[in-house]
Amino acid sequence: MQLRNVSPDDVDAYVRMRCDPVMMTDLGGPLPCKGMADKVRRDAQQAAADLAWFKMIVPDPTSPDVVAGTVTIWSHDTEDGAISEIGWMVLPEFQGQGLGRRAVRALLEQARDQDRWGVVPAFPASNNAASNGICRSVGFRFVSEVDVTFAGQVLKSNHWVIAPWTDLA
Repeated sequence: MQLRNVSPDDVDAYVRMRCDPVMMTDLGGPLPCKGMADKVRRDAQQAAADLAWFKMIVPDPTSPDVVAGTVTIWSHDTEDGAISEIGWMVLPEFQGQGLGRRAVRALLEQARDQDRWGVVPAFPASNNAASNGICRSVGFRFVSEVDVTFAGQVLKSNHWVIAPWTDLA
């Protein structure tokens, strides 16, 4: 498994993840496909400028065009100030193979090794057993259940945090 920056060529993978009702069940439902190419372009620009880490999960480095999903760390403002958050999505045909856990761990190891991003929270849906399991297995600490707004909807999420330099399991 390897991680690579998202590129403008990754529109199909974004559409499969973000516009699919099953993939987006825990995130309030599918996003519209219209505008997804612009989203990918913006993410690719931020990744290229090293402003955020938008990474594609490549299960087999000998087939770099086959992607299993994404893992991302980005900074954004909240009511409580700026945070650096991690999130991930794994396509159905790659789920249950440990790729999400390995990708999350790899990106957090990179954050630790580059002394970047500080304490990193994750906010998986409260009922998303797989993503909450990734948090537990990688070394995140559970904080509380919280309401998170995503794409204009309020979602029940679990708030987890990790300090990559001390907490990685």
